[in-house]
Parts: sequence; structure tokens; C-alpha cells
Amino acid sequence: MSLLAGTSSTSSTGGFVPDVGQISQVMSQATAPAFVLGAVAGFVSILLGRMTTVLDRIRSLNEIADDDAARSEFKSDIPRLRRRAILLNSATRLALVSGMCASLLLVVGFASAFVKLRHECGAGLLFLFAVALLGGSLFKFGQEVSIGLSEPDHYR
Repeated sequence: MSLLAGTSSTSSTGGFVPDVGQISQVMSQATAPAFVLGAVAGFVSILLGRMTTVLDRIRSLNEIADDDAARSEFKSDIPRLRRRAILLNSATRLALVSGMCASLLLVVGFASAFVKLRHECGAGLLFLFAVALLGGSLFKFGQEVSIGLSEPDHYR
């Protein structure tokens, strides 16, 4: 029997070496989780950039003296900025857990090929969780964006 035909071969490694067909199948199945993982990485970078901007704005508003009548009115924006920071933090956490699910999915896929176990049900659930968590993160990000579209952010 040929290894290319997808049949198992006996070897001195105790059956822990997947054949070419299994590796090929796992690699083709790893494409979607790898794309999700890449998307999560880019999205987390965007979220953290926005978080830095919001926190810098909070710090600059906190530096305004209470007796500075011309600019003290801007301090009233701090609660809105804190809400944005909370939403960004929540979105970042959800995205990171999504990335962990996608990473775990990749590990499970390759590990199951080495021990020759079927993993379709578990892989489907992990992918579902990864995408659902990413969707939740996008929802939180949408909430933050809608709060962020406000006039006070244009002033110093």
C-alpha cells in the first residue's frame, strides 16, 4: 500500500507518524483558523491603538487644573472616555480569547493527525467559538466607535 493512498503504514515509531494524506488534509483544514488568527492579530493591534489614544486623552484631561475656566469644561468628557476604554478592554479580551481558540484549533488538528484521531466535531466547536468571540469583539468595538464619534474628541 502506498502512503499517498491515505492508508496507514506500520513503522518503528509506534504509529505516531501521520501519513502524507493526513498531513495534507490537516494543512488544508488549517487554512481557515490561520486566517482567523491573522485577522485577530490585526484587530487586537487596532484595538490597542485606540485604547492608547483614549487613555492618553483621559490623562491630558486629568492634567487640566480645576481653576482653568477656559478648559475645565472638557473634564466632563472623562466618563464617556472611561466607557470607551471599558468597551475597548472588553473587545480586546474577547478577541484574544478568540485567537486562543483558533490557536488551540490548529494544535488539536495537527496533534490529532499524529495520534490518528478524528477531530471534526471538536474542531467545528472550537471554530464556532473562535468566530462567535470575534463577532462579540466586533460588536463591542462597534459600540465604542459609536460613542467615539463625538465632538469633544476634536478639542485639546
